[in-house]
Amino acid sequence: MNSPATITIGGELTVRRLGFGAMHMTGPDEWGPPADVPSALAVARRAVELGVDFIDTADSYGPAVGEELLAEALHPYPAGLVIGTKAGQARPSRSVYTPLGRPEYLRQQAELSLRRLRLERIDLFWLHRIDPRVPAADQFGALRQLQDEGKIGHIGLSQVSVAELEEARATIDVVGVQNLYNLTQRDDEDVLDYCEREGLVFVPWLPIASGAHAEPGGALGEVAAEIGATPVQVSLAWLLHRSPVVAPIPGTRSVAHLEENVAAADIKLTDEQFARLSA
Repeated sequence: MNSPATITIGGELTVRRLGFGAMHMTGPDEWGPPADVPSALAVARRAVELGVDFIDTADSYGPAVGEELLAEALHPYPAGLVIGTKAGQARPSRSVYTPLGRPEYLRQQAELSLRRLRLERIDLFWLHRIDPRVPAADQFGALRQLQDEGKIGHIGLSQVSVAELEEARATIDVVGVQNLYNLTQRDDEDVLDYCEREGLVFVPWLPIASGAHAEPGGALGEVAAEIGATPVQVSLAWLLHRSPVVAPIPGTRSVAHLEENVAAADIKLTDEQFARLSA
């Protein structure tokens, strides 16, 4: 069974399921502007040329630089382009990320993201992490208030458990989850299964599997050789086959790799190939 090519998020935003993660538009360590700004802009523009209409970023990418680069590359945005961004994870130094979910901070970051992205409303706003030091209800309430004011459209949660997702849904309308998930990192199968049952989009970050299984003798390498694709493409095709609610957002700073990733949307796995990879 092959899943449909598009998904509708929150009953309103219909996008192609294979999107673009913009984290790598910033520098090699995702800190500060890239050494080659024109190349970073070219990747984002090429993504849209290839039909990508779902782009994911965050206030911590750069920090802030990722959102500014997207706006520089694509504003005024083409009709139908959905840009999602995230807040709730501060970045005090290059390699340190820490949850920060105080309501006033979430509001501040949403306002800054609106300014940097040159938007009047953020279509999809993710809570990057639930801050264990702040009552979860306060964090969800801040998002709901932003939504009530029309500053954000839909709300998603990142790196959450089923229990946390259910707690949030008692307060806010959650349309999706963004968790670590790929062919070889499947700790959150229960979250994906929940999203499938409830009709929520599941956006796997770090969607491309790597390692020995991608070599010629590995499962990915074998299937790739059978269908004339690359292991990267097969890894993404496996995600698209896994569930119709999965919407991967592979990122890259290379136009060639971007084109390779986007082409994975056209790869169809047989049920036997899918099962072999899954095993």
